[in-house]
Amino acid sequence: MPLESVLLAIGQGDADRTDALARTVADVAGPAGATVTLAHVFTEAEFAAVTEQLAYDPDGPIDADEVASRHATVRELTSALDDADVEYVIRGAVGPHGERIVALARGTDADLVVVGGRKRTPAGKAVFGSTAQEVMLNSPCPVTFVRA
Repeated sequence: MPLESVLLAIGQGDADRTDALARTVADVAGPAGATVTLAHVFTEAEFAAVTEQLAYDPDGPIDADEVASRHATVRELTSALDDADVEYVIRGAVGPHGERIVALARGTDADLVVVGGRKRTPAGKAVFGSTAQEVMLNSPCPVTFVRA
């Protein structure tokens, strides 16, 4: 199975993992010539906060892809992918993190999903949930987990 499409899903907590995420994706997508979909997934509350911070008109149309492209973490990752000569597109999505990542993986026909995360105890996962765990269990393709 050729690797043509990689989904790199990031969220608010991934700012401290940008180097590791970029290196992982460049190492996999670069040699394969795969296109990376760099997707920033926001919850409703995160999206509202970011659009307010970026001074979007709350009554006007707000494009999630554009908001994602203006996010600092996305800009760091695009810079790293440019340096590695890896093709990418930027997508923004709003909704529950795990659910939206899985939907993006299906919608982009991803051959691989890359997600970041941190180590949690089983009790922590049960109480707070785990986006990475939800993606790994429901993804239509293999998932690579990058720990901080």
